[in-house]
Amino acid sequence: MGRKAGLSDEKLRAVLGDDLTPLNDTERLVIELADALTDTPSNVSDELYARLRNQFSEEQLMQLGAQIAFENYRARWNRLFNVESDNLYQGTVS
Repeated sequence: MGRKAGLSDEKLRAVLGDDLTPLNDTERLVIELADALTDTPSNVSDELYARLRNQFSEEQLMQLGAQIAFENYRARWNRLFNVESDNLYQGTVS
């Protein structure tokens, strides 16, 4: 899905690690939101919400939040049934 959205292998690898420098400010902000919504319990601070509203419309935030929530749902559902990766990501080896 990431590659279809135009993310390079470098950016896809960055998401898996701690070094997000290959990502732009907007991409890092979305990852910060995803991390906040994935925490248990989820916690989006007023400060984070303000930064998000500076970047995104309310409708865009609703769509982002829904997609992040859906991916969290899928991940937890997959855990229940021990669904493993199909290894569809074939990044370049570096």
